Amino acid sequence: MRTRLRFEMAIVLAATLVVMSGCGYNSLQGLDEDIKAAWSEVQNQYQRRFDLIPNLVNTVKGYAAHEKETFMAVTEARAKVGQVKITPDMLTDPEKFAQFQAAQTQMSSALIRLLLVAERYPDLKASENFRDLQAQLEGTENRIAVARKRYIDAVKDFNKMVRYFPTNLTAKFILHMEVKQNFTLEDEAVKQTPKVEF
Repeated sequence: MRTRLRFEMAIVLAATLVVMSGCGYNSLQGLDEDIKAAWSEVQNQYQRRFDLIPNLVNTVKGYAAHEKETFMAVTEARAKVGQVKITPDMLTDPEKFAQFQAAQTQMSSALIRLLLVAERYPDLKASENFRDLQAQLEGTENRIAVARKRYIDAVKDFNKMVRYFPTNLTAKFILHMEVKQNFTLEDEAVKQTPKVEF
């Protein structure tokens, strides 16, 4: 009797291990962490751009003091970006994600206008400080693009696992995971990279 009970328990344990290995629990956890890491990198690059802007604006101000409207637009866009509270639940809330994306889009648009103002001032374009800041901004925009691409790829992999059977059962009933939000071009005012000329 005891031998039979041990045998049945061993079969149940083996069956549980086989079923659990195919449920995707660990894969889902790993992909969720990949998304968090990729999102952190996106935030990091946007913060870098956010920090560069005051230096760029002040440099341009010194050469083009009468371009007040452009400076105000950049300052207001930067303030709006600073007001968006970035939280982990933003990745599953379409409204909060859209708000974040709209603030970043407004910032990109204001920066394009600032660079266009700079084009009108040959002395400013020749300034070593301005050239360095412009190069840093261009590099930051490229880093943002790379970080966003990595985030998009991580979200794609995660969302597939959350939606595919049988891992969708684990995601929904055990881990309570939902698909994550992703960047879209429909929400972007800027659909092409800013043109930076030296």
